[in-house]
Amino acid sequence: MAVRVVVGAQWGDEGKGKLVDILSRNVDVVARYQGGANAGHTIEIGDKKYVLHLIPSGIFHEHCVAVIGNGVVIDPVALMEEMRFLEEQGISLKGRLKISHNAHLIMPYHRLLDSLVEQGHTPIGTTGRGIGPAYYDKAARIGIRIVDLLDHDILESRIRQNIKDKNRIISRIYDAEELDVEHIIEEYKRFDDMIDSYVTDTAHYLNDGIRAGKDILCEGAQGALLDIDHGTYPYVTSSSPVSGGATIGLGIAPTAIDSVIGVMKAYTTRVGLGPFPTELSDAVGEHLLTKGNEYGSTTGRRRRCGWFDAVAMRYSAMLNGISSCGMTKLDVLSGLEELKICVGYEYDGKTKDHFQTNLRTLERLKPVYETFPGWEEDISAIREWKHLPDAVRNYIATVEEMIDVRIACASVGPERTQILFPEGEAAW
Repeated sequence: MAVRVVVGAQWGDEGKGKLVDILSRNVDVVARYQGGANAGHTIEIGDKKYVLHLIPSGIFHEHCVAVIGNGVVIDPVALMEEMRFLEEQGISLKGRLKISHNAHLIMPYHRLLDSLVEQGHTPIGTTGRGIGPAYYDKAARIGIRIVDLLDHDILESRIRQNIKDKNRIISRIYDAEELDVEHIIEEYKRFDDMIDSYVTDTAHYLNDGIRAGKDILCEGAQGALLDIDHGTYPYVTSSSPVSGGATIGLGIAPTAIDSVIGVMKAYTTRVGLGPFPTELSDAVGEHLLTKGNEYGSTTGRRRRCGWFDAVAMRYSAMLNGISSCGMTKLDVLSGLEELKICVGYEYDGKTKDHFQTNLRTLERLKPVYETFPGWEEDISAIREWKHLPDAVRNYIATVEEMIDVRIACASVGPERTQILFPEGEAAW
């Protein structure tokens, strides 16, 4: 029995979906613990590419049960589209998908308010999927949960009250068109009929599984540097992607977690606004963007690219208690004559070796780099660790030493087969 947490160790988009898919070959349950349809976890199997936003990435293994935990905010439209898509691909969800009755719903007014705020004077760079406003209502204790769908009288009463209040904001502050309450009530009643058989008390289900000795993988969305408490506030997500978020978002005890697996790119990317010390606006940045196909799987937005930041990664390892790491997109570095790793920051003439979360400080930091030899070889066809060029293995070893975390695997392409294990997959 093992309970492991998979976390994004940078600013999201690290390739968590691929690694969760690989690890799911040997687990019983994969459980998503936070975020919403702003996530985009991509899995490539043969010539097919799948992008999941809400359903855990282990769903492609028939033996694996997928759990959407109470910490996730669920957009009914996005969930139904995803369920239909998977069924059309021949992937059965019956008995394999379980949705927490305590998960909160994203309502049409959440999506609208999210987009209206982003059009204002102080945008954050969100996906516009209503995630922040849904978590806002959750904290304000006016949110609507999956369990509320079961009683149509309660559901209708809460939707009417919320839309009455939200329409005042929508029309009077943003001068936008008010929402149709009757249409929304009927829409969410229909949603109840569609998902009723998948709804359960997932906290009890997971804890029963732990007691029964099942192997459970907890899947986070976004990345640790976007954490609402520990990230680059206010340019953060609205939940806790760090490993501790798994206990709250799934209802399992911290003592149940055996290990934490971090996922990081061989370089660094960030989408949306916010500080990014190692960002590159030169030919190397363009190389990473183009060769890495760095466009958001959820929004299609261009990602900002930069060198690997060992300082930020050490901070992430500390926050999450990362016991081992997977490095992704190593192949993207092929063709670069030299590689740089950020080993510290220069600030007001002094060198800092700790990651800073204060926005004003971050905006004034200058990265301090160490330079290493690159490699010309195309490594995407390599299938054994020992066949990697010396420069590649040296780069991995250097990163491993700098962040003080074992790198247990590295991917050299997007497909399932393009992942290498230095000690064999069984050692993972």
